[in-house]
Formats: sequence, C-alpha cells, structure tokens
Amino acid sequence: MARGGGTTRETVPGSPVGRPRRSVDAAPTAPTGLLRSFRPGRDTLWSSSRGTLLATGAAERLDLPWTSDLPDLVGERLREAAARTPAADALVVGAAPFRTGAAAALVRPAAVRRAPGRLRPGRPVAPVPAVLSGAPAPAEEHYRESVRRALDLLADGTLEKVVLARALDLRTASDVDVRALVAALAAHDEEARVFAVPLPATGSAPRTLVGASPELLVSLTAGRVLATPLAGSAARSADPDEDAARARALLASDKDRREHALVVDAMAHALGAWCAELSVPAEPELVATPTVWHLATRVEGRTADPATTSLHLARALHPTPAVGGTPAGAARRAIEELEPVDRGFYAGAVGWQDASGDGEWAVAIRCGVVEGPSVRLHAGAGIVRGSDPDSELAETTAKLALLRSALGA
Repeated sequence: MARGGGTTRETVPGSPVGRPRRSVDAAPTAPTGLLRSFRPGRDTLWSSSRGTLLATGAAERLDLPWTSDLPDLVGERLREAAARTPAADALVVGAAPFRTGAAAALVRPAAVRRAPGRLRPGRPVAPVPAVLSGAPAPAEEHYRESVRRALDLLADGTLEKVVLARALDLRTASDVDVRALVAALAAHDEEARVFAVPLPATGSAPRTLVGASPELLVSLTAGRVLATPLAGSAARSADPDEDAARARALLASDKDRREHALVVDAMAHALGAWCAELSVPAEPELVATPTVWHLATRVEGRTADPATTSLHLARALHPTPAVGGTPAGAARRAIEELEPVDRGFYAGAVGWQDASGDGEWAVAIRCGVVEGPSVRLHAGAGIVRGSDPDSELAETTAKLALLRSALGA
C-alpha cells in the first residue's frame, strides 16, 4: 500500500453523475430546474461535484435487506434493465440504513434527468415554516451519562472507539416544504452532497430523508476508487481569529488524530481487499463545513476486479468507525445499549449506481427525516479515551446546527 500526499477535496473526472450517455433531456437543464421539478415523496434528488441528478418515479423498487448480498442483487437487476431500456436510465438511487439487515430504500427510476454542476439555488424562494418545539432524545444529561458509560468500556479495553448519536425531534408550524429545505441546505454548505430520498411512509404524510453530507463514503469511476473519511471535529466560530485557532487546535489534537487514524486504518484495510492499488496520505487535512471543522483524509485506489461495483465497496466499508466504532461488533452492541432511538437511515449510505457499477455514495450524516410538520434530526460524536462528555455534547449540537438553521431554528 502506497502512502503519500493528497488533498481533501473530491475531484472525480467524467461527465455529471456518471459516464457520458444519452440523456432523457432534449435540452440542457440547470440544477435549479431539476429542483423545481422534484416531487417530494415520489422522486430522488442528488447533487455533488459530479453533477445533479433527478430520478423520477419508480420502474422497480429494490428495498432489499442491507446485507452482503445486496450489491450482487442490485447489479443483476441493473444489467437486466440495461438490456431492455436506454442505458442512461439503468440506474439505482436511494439510501441504505445504518443497521445491517434492515431494508434499504432503493429504486430503479422510471426516468433520469441530469444537469452539470452542483445545485446552487441561493436562498430558498419559499420560507421554511417556523419551528414550534424541539425534544431531544435522549435528554442532554442522559447523553452525557451515555458518554461516561462508553468511557468505562474504553477503559476496560472492550472498545477503542464508539460513536454515540442523539436525536432531536422538531415540530413546525405547518408541513415542511422539502424543496425549500433542500435549497436552504445547498445554500448553507456549497461543498456538501445534497440529497432528498423518499422513504416508506408510516402515516398519511410522505417521509423524505433530506441532508447535506460533507463525507464521501466511496465513489467508483471506471475502476478508480475514492473515499474521504472524516473523523475528529471542532465547532466553528464566527470570530475569524478564534475560528483559525480552533482549526489549528484540531489539527494538533492527539485525541482527534487518534480517532481519525482508527477510521482511516479501518477503511484502508477494508478497501485493500478490493483494490490492486491504494494510496493513503500519512497526515490528515482540515475540511470546513459552515458549522464544523473536520479532519479528513483522501484515500485513492484502483479496483483489482472489473466486476467490483460501487455498492460492493460501500457495503465493505459500512459502517466505518467514523459512524460506528471499533471493534465493529463491540461498537454495534454499545450503540444498541446506549442509544435510545433507532438511527434508521442516519449514518447509513445514500447515493446512486449505474449499470456499469460506477457510482457515488455518501455517509448519511447532517440529515433528517421530514414527515409533514415533523422533522427528526440525528448527530453523533466519536468517543475515544480522553473524550469529555460536555465536549461531545457540544460537538453534536454544532453538527445539528446546519439543519436547524436551514429550518430557521
């Protein structure tokens, strides 16, 4: 495995959202036009540096269990679809849950529209309704106690790291306009991967997973592999001098660098089983979101087998120690014991794959589930030896701030 320098920004060559193919659009479409055409509850919207994609309707739902069999099953369905439909439409989009074995929310769309470039709508044209109330789960003191219990597990050697998340349930004055929320998220963080994915309904209102993820789980383009794990965080400051000082402190932090190294080493090990070449920088770099500084590492490689797909890689990586912990089994058991609210699709994977196997999958963080006037948000923090319960609570608060501000809270 080669180790060398690198940057933290994703620069995948190629046409927007996949290889050059026939588009269903008769004329070029702007990303904002796709947002206007997006129908919450029925369509999927995805936007990143590779372009913006609108997947409309459902030719076939592939809500299969999130297990090691899923990549092969999806690949088979896509190859069958490519043999009888235009190649540009042989695509699967959607989200996979955090918990292995739970059902994914994937669809092969009836039609696909693409636009070059990121979604950059500016401020939303429609106001997001006022937030009337918010209920954390667990309460703040209970979250601190969960961190203390996790530190006991770390001290006795049961764990090296565990990520503990908390939920925040918000109630708004009227149904949330999902288009307006997507626009607000795209305006708040211009470098994030913005997405809106319909989920199976549990009531009369559509459910939509909406977010702006700063973290690429993995992408695959003609055999080229790219992953940008994030681990180790610090809240941003409105004061430029203080903000710069926090960034320097994060880069120098022994606790955060140990947390980051655990994630990078685990991901490099997982990808190494699939790659003929792999390059991992020796040092992390800083990535800024509007509310949080992150340590990041750009991992690049090339697949050993041309039959490997982006979903094979995503499944092999998930859950990374950045959202689960290490050892994986012990971390999973600690999460089940210490988190009172099921994560659902939070900290899962969200993205797309085409019939060639190329695709792009982000870690489903900085996201929430919208259902009428209700929004459930999640945020987590990595707990390692040396973690402080108050600091971890503050980290989750900072991560929730992006979605809260997009909602006007």
